Amino acid sequence: MKDKKKVIVAGAAGFIGTYLIDELLKNQFNVLAYDISEAGRKHYGQQGVFFKILDITKKSDIKKLPDIGVDAVINLACVQPANVSRKNYNPVDYINVNVIGTLNLLEYCRITKTPQFILAASHRNTKGLWKEGKKIREDEGRSIDHAGEYAMFSISESAAEDCVEYYTREYGLQGIVFRLSPVYGYGPHTVIFKNGKKTTTGFQAFIDNAISGKPIEIWGDPDVGRDIIYVKDVVHAFILALQNNTVKGLYNICSGKTLSLRQQVKETLKVFGNNKRKDRIIFRPEKKNSIDPFLYDNSKVQRELDWSPMFTFNDLLMDYKKEMESKRFQYLIKKRQEMLHG
Repeated sequence: MKDKKKVIVAGAAGFIGTYLIDELLKNQFNVLAYDISEAGRKHYGQQGVFFKILDITKKSDIKKLPDIGVDAVINLACVQPANVSRKNYNPVDYINVNVIGTLNLLEYCRITKTPQFILAASHRNTKGLWKEGKKIREDEGRSIDHAGEYAMFSISESAAEDCVEYYTREYGLQGIVFRLSPVYGYGPHTVIFKNGKKTTTGFQAFIDNAISGKPIEIWGDPDVGRDIIYVKDVVHAFILALQNNTVKGLYNICSGKTLSLRQQVKETLKVFGNNKRKDRIIFRPEKKNSIDPFLYDNSKVQRELDWSPMFTFNDLLMDYKKEMESKRFQYLIKKRQEMLHG
């Protein structure tokens, strides 16, 4: 790359932000990392990466961003249910961060003539379209569930997506929304908040049991599954978008395949189990699981960005294990532990 593109990353100390900036540096981008949390200061300081605290809901903070020379803004900052305890739940936070924060960054792009804006968004606002085996395309719109823990999240992210579309059409911004299926990777998949309560993820429970030699239980239908994507495939999509000056609009970033519970457990045992012992799988069809069957079509992003997922689920687990053993992103684990006790 002859000229280094200067990229602002908001939400830099988060899971995807950490992996993204790692890849941006490998690809010779000039990175300006911002986050509301202090967690990234030491991590990025050790790498010599510019890092500052930024609250995207405050216009006074936005004014501190560079007023010239920025080529793209990537917004990964958001409030999401997995990070919100019952005692800290406030629906206004979803609007302030996910909508007003996004709007503030879009306005920054308009004023400074920053040409490109990329928003990471969840797939949750399509819940009414979920049907086992049916791939959801971008042009099928949304279908929000206006009840439950994902309601305000979906409402706010949908509004943020609409703001990106408005600035794209009204001001000629190269606005891109990446709609992500569940993103797996080392860092956040230990304990999350589920309906405001601390819950060990099924993904982590399978790994823990495989390592310890305990039997793994599969509840309900073992062949029910969903579309998941590895974090390094996600960040590769961001890199391709930054290198493209014309693409705009909504793109599904997903595997386009269903990962069943049966397959997940079998692959987890292969990677984290002990070959010298007989690992047991216990099927419990009488117990209900919480897997929602959803599947997305990624043909648009393959066609327009030449992106496709490179990691199989086995590849994902192998790389997850390598990242876990390297401890290079250990601060993400510490950050999550502090969040859970905060």
